[in-house]
Amino acid sequence: MEPVPVDEGGTLPGAPRRVTYALDGDGAWIAKARQLAAAFLTRARTEDGLPVSARAVEITQLVVSELVTNARKYAPGPVRLDLCITGDALEVMVRDGSGVLPVARVANPDRVGQHGLEIVMAVAHGLEVQPEPTGKRITARISLVETTGR
Repeated sequence: MEPVPVDEGGTLPGAPRRVTYALDGDGAWIAKARQLAAAFLTRARTEDGLPVSARAVEITQLVVSELVTNARKYAPGPVRLDLCITGDALEVMVRDGSGVLPVARVANPDRVGQHGLEIVMAVAHGLEVQPEPTGKRITARISLVETTGR
């Protein structure tokens, strides 16, 4: 089953470009989510003329990969990926059905795995974790023009 675009906006001048995908069912969602995010930013650059750096696309794909991986690994039910450009930043929101809020672990180069949230915090300009009635929402904010982390 292909990801379903639930909502897509940004067709009016000045309106934020946004899209929502439901990532449910079986499939290679992590790779697909990265592709969807890259395509979204490419459309923003080519159709809307927004300044989207190649580095911003790479960072977005990394962030999407880490957040969707965690959602698919640790949460029950469908996962929703929301992408929204406001100003010179992209908000990557991943919603899942687990009410357990993730906590970044202390950096440990000897630990194998479980570095996803550390990675996202290192490359994003902001990270917010919010409980929702049916699970949680994790939002990472990525600059479209800067090439450094927060």
